[in-house]
Amino acid sequence: MRESESQPPVQVADLRKKFGSQTVLNGINLTVSKGETVVLLGRSGTGKSVFLKLIVGLQQPDSGSIRIDGEEITGLNLGEMNEVRRKIGFLFQQAALYDSLTVEENVAFPLDRHTKMPPSRRRDRVRELLASVGMERDFHKLPAELSGGMQKRVGLARALALEPSILLFDEPTTGLDPITSAEIGELILSLRRRRHVTSVVVTHDIAGARAFADRMVLLDRGNIVAEGTFEQLKRSRNEFVARFLDGNAEESKCRESFA
Repeated sequence: MRESESQPPVQVADLRKKFGSQTVLNGINLTVSKGETVVLLGRSGTGKSVFLKLIVGLQQPDSGSIRIDGEEITGLNLGEMNEVRRKIGFLFQQAALYDSLTVEENVAFPLDRHTKMPPSRRRDRVRELLASVGMERDFHKLPAELSGGMQKRVGLARALALEPSILLFDEPTTGLDPITSAEIGELILSLRRRRHVTSVVVTHDIAGARAFADRMVLLDRGNIVAEGTFEQLKRSRNEFVARFLDGNAEESKCRESFA
C-alpha cells in the first residue's frame, strides 16, 4: 500500500481565515475518511463555502494545514496545485457552466484541458458521464435551455470527468424543488456506493442531507460547535445547535406547506 492510500483524503488542522476584521474560520480541525460523506451546516456567512475553496486552492488560509491524501497543499505553486486538483471534483452552487458551450462541450472541457484522450474516446466518455446523471439525451443543448436541476446534473458530470477521489458540493440543492433536490441527494448517495468517493457537502438542507450524510458538522462563528449523525446533533445540549435544528425544521415545514 502506498503511503498516500493510508492517509485520510482530507485533513485540516487549526485552519484560520479572516476577511478584514471578520473571522470566518477560527482554528478548524476536521478529518474526512476515505469514502465518507461529511455535510457542513451553519448559518449564511459562517465560512462553509470558504472552507471548500480553501481545500481546492481557490483561496489561501491565513494559517493552518490542509492535507489532501497526506500532501500539504498550502503554499504549493499553481502547477503543483493543478496536479492536486485532478483528484478533486467541485460542483459549484450555480453549476458554473460555460454559457457558450453545449452540454457535451462543458463536460468535455476538463478532458480537453488535462488529458490527451483521443476524440472518439473522449466523446464516449462524455456520453457515459452524462448517462450517469440522467442527461445523455441533452448533450446538444446550451445551459440556458436547461432547468436549474439539469444544470446541476451537468455540473456533476463535469466534476466527475477526471475520475476524482474527492468531491466537493457547494449548496447542491439550493433553488431546486423537493423532487429534484431528492434526486440530487440520491446521486450523491450513489456516488458513495458505486465509486467510494469521499465527499464534503455544504448545504442548508438538513432533511435532504440526512439521506446521504455519514456525519454532519455544524459551524458557528468560525468554530465547529457540534458534529455527528443527525440524531447525535439532536441530543446536543448546545443552545445554538438546538435553535439551528429547530429553525431548519420549521423552514422545511413552511416549504412543504407551499409546495
